[in-house]
Amino acid sequence: MAHLIYTVLSHICQAKKAAGAYFTPYRKTRSCGIVMGMQQKFTVSELTSLIRQNLESAFPMLVVEGELSNFRPSSTGHLYFSLKDPGAKIDAVMFKNRLSSLAFEPKDGMLLRARGRISVYPQRGSYQLVCEDIELAGAGDILAMLENRKRALAAEGLFDEERKKPIPLFPETVGVVSSPTGAAVQDILTILQRRASGVRVIILPAPVQGSEAAAIIARRIEQANQWNLADVLIVGRGGGSLEDLLPFSEEVVIRAVADSAIPVISAVGHEIDNALCDLAADLRAPTPSAAAELVSANRSEALENIMAIEAEMVNSIEARLDRARLLMRPFSIDDLERRFRIILQPVLVRFDDAKETLLNALREQLSAYRRRLEIARAGLEAGSPLSVLERGFSVVFNESSGKILRRGRDAKPGDKLSIRPLEGLVRAVTEQVEPLSKFGEPLKTGCF
Repeated sequence: MAHLIYTVLSHICQAKKAAGAYFTPYRKTRSCGIVMGMQQKFTVSELTSLIRQNLESAFPMLVVEGELSNFRPSSTGHLYFSLKDPGAKIDAVMFKNRLSSLAFEPKDGMLLRARGRISVYPQRGSYQLVCEDIELAGAGDILAMLENRKRALAAEGLFDEERKKPIPLFPETVGVVSSPTGAAVQDILTILQRRASGVRVIILPAPVQGSEAAAIIARRIEQANQWNLADVLIVGRGGGSLEDLLPFSEEVVIRAVADSAIPVISAVGHEIDNALCDLAADLRAPTPSAAAELVSANRSEALENIMAIEAEMVNSIEARLDRARLLMRPFSIDDLERRFRIILQPVLVRFDDAKETLLNALREQLSAYRRRLEIARAGLEAGSPLSVLERGFSVVFNESSGKILRRGRDAKPGDKLSIRPLEGLVRAVTEQVEPLSKFGEPLKTGCF
């Protein structure tokens, strides 16, 4: 522990030398006004207080240049952010009473020059730069890179309004490309459950920061399109620094969003945050919660419209009924009945006359049909073979040929015959065939 304190104080003394002050720490001696021994023990508060005294006195006022990162204004009016370069990062704060000197709106990626002093925050054991004023020092590397990328992709037409697809009015399935353990997904699920509980939600898990995040996010968007998993996609995450949001500005993600056949809502960070996929998406939501409200807003609005129409119809009907009651109030029941009878009586008389005329016409038509039917039946009966048989005639068949005998010469002696009178069947054998005259008398000749 003593060695650690000695090392810390050595660095502080070196910083003081650079600032014009001069003192030398040494072991087992007085160093910077504090006597230390090799076995001396400190509480956490004592150690932090020692560091604070020496660190704050070593840097009473200085100017730091770095790239603005993780900019987050607080509700109290103070500005919290970080300044960084490729090798290190330092937290910083600018209190509300110093904002009058701020001549621009800070944004992540800006290269700033901040003047202030170092302050130690004992409760967290950290130090930060308390800024008195801030000025622009030039464009930050990240912002310059994003601006170049934005111009290149815009030149390809990836951000054109003509490419934008309408968001479906009543999506049945919503796909969410985000971290499954992040607060953004929980906010989306909570809002959809409250506003549109019938909507199905598919989580397409992907990291939302880090070097591998962009490729996985793009792959999830492509998989959603390949398998047609959703009617609309929400691609996003919660708030973070400019570096945290960089995966959503990577070219692979922007192209996946622009090429998606499924409409995409970009919901990256907070309202003040920006990502290039916002420009390629079909719709930009300021937060993931707002995206959930957008995909469920039409459903709830439609329900509200239906309820409003229903109320309007009920009011209209009630108003009409009230007017009808008002108009009917001067009329008694007997008077109304008399008026209706006056109106209906001629109609009823015409109806009765028409009914009688129709019935008479139907009766006459039926009688005519019956007469025609009797005549047709008599004709059929007269032409029926049974009628002929009833008059004493019979039908004679040759059993061997099955033909009807119409002339005597069609039979020969010995032929077997079947005689069909009106009832029954007579079988006979031809013994002799005699010709008859046209008057039915036998001819004198003995053969045909």
